Formats: sequence, C-alpha cells, structure tokens
Amino acid sequence: MKREPLKNNVNDYVIRVFNSPLEVDAIAWDDLLAQQNPAGTLNPFVRHAYLAAMHASGSASPKTGWTPRFVALYDGETLMAACALYLKVHSYGEYVFDWAWANAYQQHGLAYYPKAVVAPPFTPVPGPRLLARDAASRVMLVKALMAWCEAEQLSSLHLLFVADEDIAACTEAGLMLRHTIQFHWKNVAPTLVASRTALPPEGVLFPLGRPGGETLAPTLVGSRTALPPTKFKDVDEFLATLNQEKRKKIRQERRKVAEAGVVFRWSRGADISAEDWDFFYRCYERTYLEHGNAPYLNRDFFERMAKTMPENWLLFVAERDGAPMACSLIALSAETFTSDGQSAASENLIKTAYGRYWGALERVDCLHFEACYYQPLQWCIAHGFDSFEGGAQGEHKMARALLPVKTTSAHWLAHPSFADAVERFLEREGQGIANYMEDLERRNPFKPAKPGA
Repeated sequence: MKREPLKNNVNDYVIRVFNSPLEVDAIAWDDLLAQQNPAGTLNPFVRHAYLAAMHASGSASPKTGWTPRFVALYDGETLMAACALYLKVHSYGEYVFDWAWANAYQQHGLAYYPKAVVAPPFTPVPGPRLLARDAASRVMLVKALMAWCEAEQLSSLHLLFVADEDIAACTEAGLMLRHTIQFHWKNVAPTLVASRTALPPEGVLFPLGRPGGETLAPTLVGSRTALPPTKFKDVDEFLATLNQEKRKKIRQERRKVAEAGVVFRWSRGADISAEDWDFFYRCYERTYLEHGNAPYLNRDFFERMAKTMPENWLLFVAERDGAPMACSLIALSAETFTSDGQSAASENLIKTAYGRYWGALERVDCLHFEACYYQPLQWCIAHGFDSFEGGAQGEHKMARALLPVKTTSAHWLAHPSFADAVERFLEREGQGIANYMEDLERRNPFKPAKPGA
C-alpha cells in the first residue's frame, strides 16, 4: 500500500513513497534506469526485476531487516526521479561499515536504528542510486529523501556505492562523502599500446582496426596520431603485459588447478539449466554455512533471476572426473531495448561483468582464483567485455591484475553533534584512503611503461 503523496511547493512535484517495489511501474522504472547510461546498458542490480525478486523471494524484507520504501518523484503522471530506499534495523549486507557509528549512538543513549539506506540489498557494486531524468530532478530527490527521513524521525540516510552523477547531487544537497576501495579489471593494459604498436611518422593519419573488424577513426594529438586503447586479443597477450613475478604466479596457480584434474564449462542466460542452478545454490549455501552464517539470498531469489533476467547471468561450473564440484556466478550488464524490440545500445556500448558468488564442494589449491578470476577474465577477453568488477575488498585481487578503484557513498545524520563528529572522522579516514591508494598504485602488477611511451 502506497502512502499519501506529498506536494512539493517549490517545483510542484508530487513525491510518493511505496511500501514495495511491486507497487512501482516496472516499465517506467527501467526506462528511467536506461536514461542513466546513454551508452545503452542497464546496471543489472538496479533493474526492477532484481529489486522485485529481492522482495518477493523474502531475501530482502522486513523479516530480514530490509523494509522497502521506494521513493518516486512525479511531474503529473511522468516519473521524474526514483530510488530504492530501505529502512534498516541493522548494518548487515551493506559493505560500507558503520558499526562504530551505531555503537557511539548507543553509548550516548540514542537510537541509530532504524536508518535509511539507498542501495540494492547485499550488492556492493557501484552504480546509479538516484534515477533521474535530469540533474535538477536528481538534486530534488536527494532533498526529498532528507526531508522524509526527518519527518520519519530516522537517525540517518546512507546512499551506498553511488555513481558520479549521484555524488554531484549529494554534494549539492550537503551530504558527507565517504570512500572505500574496490578492485576492477580493465580489458586493456596501461602499456598495451606502447608494447604493441609503434607510432606512425608525424602528421600521418590512418584508420585503426580492432579485433572483430570494426574500424575506428584516429585522433590527432599535437602532431602525432594517438592510438585508442586496444582490447587484449587473448589471454597470452594479457599475461604478457604483467610483470614477470605476477605472470609466473598466475600461470603456476592455473597449472595447479589443471593438474588436479579440474576442467571448467560455462553457460549463459537461458542455457543455464535448472540442474546447474540447483548445484550453484548448493555451493553458494555451503560457502556461507562454512563461515557460520545463513546465506543472504534464498533459492527462490535465484529462481526468479533465471526466469525474469537470465541474460544478466553467466555460470562457470568446475568438474572433476565428469562430476561438478565447484562453481562461480557472474553478473553481466545488458543492452537496453526500445518498445519495438530494437537494441538501444550505442556503438560505444560498455560491457561489464561483475564477480558475485561462488562455492565449492571439494578443496583444491587455487580453485577459488581460477573460478572467480581467471575463468571470468578469460571469458571477458574472448567475448569483448570491457571490464570485470571483483566486488568488495580483497587486496589479493591486485596480484590477478585487478587495479584499485575508489568507490563513494554519501551520508546524512540528523543529530548535529554526531554529524560534526562523523564529518571530522571522514576527513581523517579519507586521508588514510588516499594514502592507501597511493601505496596500491605503486604496486601496479603491470610492466612499467617504456621510456617515452
């Protein structure tokens, strides 16, 4: 049941708060999501089907501490902006840790929970959080969220792993920013152009080709032609761009898995069988149980993923002696389509893979690295994907050529004194993050650029 709409006296917008994603029009939501990326790709974790499956399956529900309050801003009947907001009574499943803030509130006799979180549940993946038709609507949505939280007497508002456009809106609205580090892989090495191609004579222009046959127009920088980044043509070329130590380590780890008799197969979308989904969940559940916790997501959630958005999933299954023994599930960005079924993707379509879940029934040395990194990277190279995001935390990922990336969240606290204290804390923490990034960048696993490159 949706709440009574609130009239905004300044812009004459109507703000509606829905108690379930199922009350929000799916077509209007996904159309708004598609407008966040002009290249024509949908972030899978903000799709209406993904959020609806979280709720309908009971994975993210009031019972599990995620009470949905989807906020939408309308101009007449037109959906101008919207976001997925949840009332939280704990901080599990967020991956931006504020337990210390909650403890400080408790020590001073104040209630930190419930709080408001704007993010897809259990999904530490950067992406759009404030879906909006324009920058003004996005800022208005942030201000509406703050006003609603005040009216509901909530302690705080947290937008997690936000996109650049969201950062700008949150900054304008006066929210505090917090940074964390993730590790992402790009399908091009920092030194690939220098190692593969010699620059032409000054002033010469010529068409450039990519694997697959498409032609790219060259660009002129000064009096020289600047070659655009080129994707790896195969795994060997990728490995050749790494320094000797990292290249040797990866080959040794892959060899251990192969010598243990483990082979991999992959399935995508509708080709993932019901039996493979069942096996995946068996592995996924076991991973959580081995660490003493119940899994965040239930089998019904993945059943809904298989039915409503299969194109967003890629499954790797490890087998030994013909029997499955481990697997990893990867999410994929998807193209957007017009109402007549035509692809809305531009020629600059950016395709991204996301490392999500894994599990194993048997222990094999280095199997985790093979299933969660090397197999997905090999697949991305073969299928022309631009990037692979490895998920939250994990400095060990750098040794697998995933480089550090700064991610951002935005925060508002209702209590003025605590807001001031958190702001001072974030300043100190931010400097620590900056120093950490510098240290990580000095440990870049790629070969150094050649002099003059």
